[in-house]
Amino acid sequence: MIKVSNLSKSFHGNLILDDISVDIEKGDVVALIGSSGAGKSTFLRSLNCLEKANKGLLDLEGLKVDFSKITSNERLELRKQTAMVFQQFNLFQHRTALDNVKEGLKVVKKMKDKDATEIAKRQLEQVGLAERAHYYPKHLSGGQQQRVGIARALAMEPKLLLLDEPTSALDPELVGEVLQTIKKTAASGQTMLLVSHEMSFVYEVANKVLFLDKGKIVEEGTPDEVFNHPKSQRAKEFLQNYFRNKSGNL
Repeated sequence: MIKVSNLSKSFHGNLILDDISVDIEKGDVVALIGSSGAGKSTFLRSLNCLEKANKGLLDLEGLKVDFSKITSNERLELRKQTAMVFQQFNLFQHRTALDNVKEGLKVVKKMKDKDATEIAKRQLEQVGLAERAHYYPKHLSGGQQQRVGIARALAMEPKLLLLDEPTSALDPELVGEVLQTIKKTAASGQTMLLVSHEMSFVYEVANKVLFLDKGKIVEEGTPDEVFNHPKSQRAKEFLQNYFRNKSGNL
């Protein structure tokens, strides 16, 4: 069980996350949806200490963190047990795909190069990029770069995988390969917290959906409950606008 309690974050006096609490069971795929600026990405970044939350507690399968007074050792331990996939890939451009996947294993987990290499090769194979191990990011498509990012995250064997709009920077024809990789990862039992605007994909892969508005969770349930039977007026408006613009339904 992963438990987030009363997480809050402000920027320059503006409340971005307002006392958010959520429980995540092992193997859950929890999707965060909502308008731009609702606090979705800030929520993920706060959990991984890329943003400093003002307050909040995290119980990550026994690792207990108080974000208001987190120590450097706790932050390091938290980053050993979580991993993040970013919108813009965030690969080291002067390192090969293999070296990018090895980086966290060597720097964070202090692994020997030989052991890190074995794990990195295995993860690249899992995302279908074994033959691209020695390619630099500039020689990879956007979809391939994002799959390297996913391999890098999974190599850390995280208790919680955080995915921040992993397809938003991709051309439409490259989105499918990344979504298939995420779907395969979900099927393996990896616990995930996913921010995505791909509503059909969220409906298919998530078992819990959280709708955020102005830093608060205003709707929570299964994909069927949230998409087809929303209780809050704000969620109804958001979904109606989304599917009107998409000219389709789930």
